[in-house]
Amino acid sequence: MDIPLRPSPSFPPPQWFWNASALRHAPRFVFGGVSLFFLATLGCTGFKAKPTEQYVYVTAKQANLRDRVAAVSNRTGVVANGDRLKVLDHGRHFVKVQTEKGEIGWIEEKAVATGAAAGEFDKLREEHKSDAEVASAVVRDQVYLHLRPGRETERYYLLVEGEKLKLLRRATLVKALNPALVARAQRSIPQAAGTDAARKRGSAAGTKAPVAAAAEAPVAPLMEDWWLVRDSQGHVGWIFARMMDVDAPDALTRYAEGQRMVGAYVLTRVHDEGAPGDNKDVPEYVTVSSPYKAGLPYDFNQVRVFIWSLSKHRYETAFRDKNVEGYLPVEVKRLKDLSSKSPSAGVELPAFSYKVLAADAPPVVADATSGAMVPGRTITKTYRLEGNAVRRVGAGEGGEAEAHPEAVAERKKGGKRRR
Repeated sequence: MDIPLRPSPSFPPPQWFWNASALRHAPRFVFGGVSLFFLATLGCTGFKAKPTEQYVYVTAKQANLRDRVAAVSNRTGVVANGDRLKVLDHGRHFVKVQTEKGEIGWIEEKAVATGAAAGEFDKLREEHKSDAEVASAVVRDQVYLHLRPGRETERYYLLVEGEKLKLLRRATLVKALNPALVARAQRSIPQAAGTDAARKRGSAAGTKAPVAAAAEAPVAPLMEDWWLVRDSQGHVGWIFARMMDVDAPDALTRYAEGQRMVGAYVLTRVHDEGAPGDNKDVPEYVTVSSPYKAGLPYDFNQVRVFIWSLSKHRYETAFRDKNVEGYLPVEVKRLKDLSSKSPSAGVELPAFSYKVLAADAPPVVADATSGAMVPGRTITKTYRLEGNAVRRVGAGEGGEAEAHPEAVAERKKGGKRRR
């Protein structure tokens, strides 16, 4: 009888048959699984976020790009203040950048500012975009706009000589000489009576030993004035007050009498055919001025109105308010004096108003954060120009009592102009 060499088709194949078949097809399954794994990996990496591009901004007036960091190198491009540069690489005190024109080269780190600093300046501009100007000025020489008051603070935009500025607010700081002297000087600045700082100072002074008290004797602080300004391009920043001059006509500065012009505002214009120059419509001004001293607790201590004499063809003083503690801004407007019985009472005439410190207000102190002078209660004084006369509007009999500043030595007439 013949024995079959393979199982009959009517019976299922034995287990060894399936095991052999699986081994025969195993390489295909392994290859397919590995392929799927690599494809999945490549697909996931394709969805990863690209590295964030970094930018720096040129703070120098002008700088050269070099092809390498070495004593001898070739210039590959020129950049100017405010230019945005894409960062490609970093080196020791140098940055490799690319300009918007495609120029590539190395530039010193000290000649650029980070994007974060530029963003802070944009934020400062947004915060003060609605601030009204209190005066106008002109830059004396090349000077930087700073992010905060102070010589060592972050700076960015470079202003050229003759740039027109709009003044927004003033801040006063102790000039940084050395930390110990600055700390003593800061403590010597008067503070409002009744404040916590004043009480602590009084209690501490009574408990110190004589030697320690002598070492902590008040030091006359050396102060610096800074102004928050807006330039012709809308950039906002802080500038050292001595690097600019208030924009006042030369015809008025000759009457300054040893004081510094803080602001000059046009009240009205009069026509004079005999006036010198081509412009026969001569402006009449209200001006405010202060002594040549930094760190004063007020913006100005004198107000003066200059009218134009049609007979003498020159400016004359029609009004002066001296020995006041005044604060900007000065508001110029047109006003009716309905309380007066004069023939021009109901007619709108040029007028101006300003604020002075009240006599019962606490001493003015500088804000610890911003350096801005913070006055207490103030009195608003309003005046109207009626022809060649200046009369106060809305004041009661005698008015309120005003504070008067301490005497400050004025510059001698004809002295050398400060820079």
